[in-house]
Amino acid sequence: MQPVFPGIWRHNGRLLTRNLVSGVQYSETLVRQAGVEYRTWDPNTSKPAAAIEKGLKHFPLRPGQIVLYLGIANGKTASFFSDILGSDGLIYGIEISPRSLRDLTPVAEKRGNIVPILADARMPERYPPIEKADIIFQDVATNDQSDIAIRNARQFLKKGGFVLLSLKSRSIDVVKKPDEVYAQEEKKLKTYFTILEKVRLDPYEKDHMFYVLQPR
Repeated sequence: MQPVFPGIWRHNGRLLTRNLVSGVQYSETLVRQAGVEYRTWDPNTSKPAAAIEKGLKHFPLRPGQIVLYLGIANGKTASFFSDILGSDGLIYGIEISPRSLRDLTPVAEKRGNIVPILADARMPERYPPIEKADIIFQDVATNDQSDIAIRNARQFLKKGGFVLLSLKSRSIDVVKKPDEVYAQEEKKLKTYFTILEKVRLDPYEKDHMFYVLQPR
């Protein structure tokens, strides 16, 4: 077992997180090492895992933190964040789709550290009362992805916190080349953030860039 980041290991070429809810799995493989159960984190189905596989050096998620997860969907990637955060951490999961939120609810009930919230990530001022977050993860693939990250960070990011942004260029402009879209969006992001790191997610996620950001 080789540590990669806090709460993340590599074993036999696969990323692993320690299963917060023993015996519960989705489509991933469970691995036992020294009496501890781990879950395989597939970079083909999770953008943060893809970024780590592509050599990401800054992954600031830590046990016990509070995370604001924008676009949590059915909670598959969030379940790995849940493993990393542990029972002392908490995820506020924002999702605009009632259907996805219904799928998320049983995951949240089993894990105990995910709070599903039906809301529009474009309008953080309309969220129910929540705590400020150590980490904001933005995975809403729309044409205003950067603006969503900035608005939520202004309202809900703790001082010294980080934003992880998975930016899908084709959701912003299907005509421009991805490199042109990335350059355009980075100008926008730099009005509020310092870009600590960026990693292309191809071939795991086509035309995606993963950013680690911190307010200036």
